[in-house]
Amino acid sequence: MSFDELAAARRTHKAFGAEPVDRETLIELFELARLAPNHHLTQPWRFRVLGPTSLTRLKDAGGPSEALKLDRAPTLVVASARLSGELLQDEEDVCATAAAITLVLLGATERGLASYWRTPGVLRTARGREAAGVPEGERVLGLIHLGPVEREPAPRERGPVDEYVSFLP
Repeated sequence: MSFDELAAARRTHKAFGAEPVDRETLIELFELARLAPNHHLTQPWRFRVLGPTSLTRLKDAGGPSEALKLDRAPTLVVASARLSGELLQDEEDVCATAAAITLVLLGATERGLASYWRTPGVLRTARGREAAGVPEGERVLGLIHLGPVEREPAPRERGPVDEYVSFLP
C-alpha cells in the first residue's frame, strides 16, 4: 500500500473487536512514533498502555458515562508530551507528540487495526491523570483506542485543498 493509500485508508473507529493488541505490535507502533520530527531530538512523547488496574481507576475517575466510552476498545494508550517549561520548546514538543500519535495511527491502519484518537475530559483532571500515571510536567494529548476492526466506517468527505492552502507571491 502506498503512503497516499494508507493515509486515505485511516479511519476513526468507534467499534472494536474484543482481542487486545499484543505487546509486540504495540512496540512496533511505538517504534514508528519515535521517527516523528522533533526539534533538538527531545523525543517528548510518552505512551502509557493501560492495564486492567489502571483502566479501572480511570473508569472510576471518569464516572459511568466515561466508563462506557473507555470500554469501546480492548487496548487503550494514553499519549502525552513531556514539557520543559520553556514556552517555545513546549509548543514544538506538543506538535511533535501529535506527529508521533499520527504515526501510531497510520501504523495501526497498515496492520489492519482499528484506531481512534480522542481526549476524554477525565484525563484533564488530577484524579484521571493520577489513574493513568501521568505526572506533573506532561500534557495529555489524547487516548488512543486500538483493537481489531469490528466494522469499517465510511470515509467522511473532506474539504477541498483550496479551502486551506494559499500560494503566496
